[in-house]
Amino acid sequence: MSDLEKDPAEVVCDGTGAEGPVQELLEPRQVVLGRTTKVRRLLPNKNRRMVGAWCFADHYGPDDLTRRVDSYDAPGEQGMFVPPHPHTSLQTVSWLFEGEIEHRDSAGSHAMVRPGELNIMTSGPGIAHSEISLPSAPPTLHGAQLWVALPESARNTVTPTFNAYADLPALELDGARGKVMIGTVAGVTSPAPAYTPLVGADLMIEPGRTVTVPLTPEFEYAVLVVDGVVDAGDVAPGFGEMAYFGTGRDAIELTAGADGARLLLLGGEPFEEQLVMWWNFIGRSHEDIVAARNDWMASIESHGSTRFPAVRGYDGAPLPAPPLPATRLKPRPRSR
Repeated sequence: MSDLEKDPAEVVCDGTGAEGPVQELLEPRQVVLGRTTKVRRLLPNKNRRMVGAWCFADHYGPDDLTRRVDSYDAPGEQGMFVPPHPHTSLQTVSWLFEGEIEHRDSAGSHAMVRPGELNIMTSGPGIAHSEISLPSAPPTLHGAQLWVALPESARNTVTPTFNAYADLPALELDGARGKVMIGTVAGVTSPAPAYTPLVGADLMIEPGRTVTVPLTPEFEYAVLVVDGVVDAGDVAPGFGEMAYFGTGRDAIELTAGADGARLLLLGGEPFEEQLVMWWNFIGRSHEDIVAARNDWMASIESHGSTRFPAVRGYDGAPLPAPPLPATRLKPRPRSR
């Protein structure tokens, strides 16, 4: 879920500039997710709305869940607690570094999200899900929640589905190791479904080492640092920061600090379709969003609907949609 209706003003750049490929440091903003989790939101960013089809990126934790209390009134102390909420025209990509989250969705899926295991939910025209830290969860929660925009060719036709991959292919580079979450990196390909040219990987760099990561020149990329600090040419993203790299590169060099570093590499072919993003919905027009909100609120009243069936097994009420803004929602291009 998100508060995209409160996004900062749009300032978006192309992937290349007068002096070659763009390189930018993107700083996060603090957002409260659901009732209990404080996150660092990297995408959408005031300077960059998308990286390929990646249109949303939250980084949270490490949170100490031993501070759990009897209620969910103190954000950031109880882990994840997000009641059933809807999504349209996107894929959610859940990735944990530490901890465990219970996932339930309206397609009938029930799974435990664990570190190093990819959980990817494809909404198609509509899906709902809940994300909960159970009392039995490990004491620390640290992860990333990512969205991928579905193209027009798939967003209303693909069947709502949840896929889990416990054994992702290993990525081995000189001075680094990791896993390929989606797409292909250095000849290593993930089995996860993608509907546009896309890549995602979790990479751990050894202390003080410089690693050359091969890239696809037609893709734009971002590096989200989740542990340590990384020297990436003209920028040095630290914990919770993101470095953006425009198209036109066949490789980047990343140097870890003295304690090593861990990062998510995200990339893809620039997504040229204009999107309307509001709350948990992605559409192409104001009318798309209005229809999705109406359908969601009707499904709450009827305890499930064709577009948004009930999330079975969740004990509690779904999350109502906020009021729509007074002005029309407009498509926001990824570049100017």
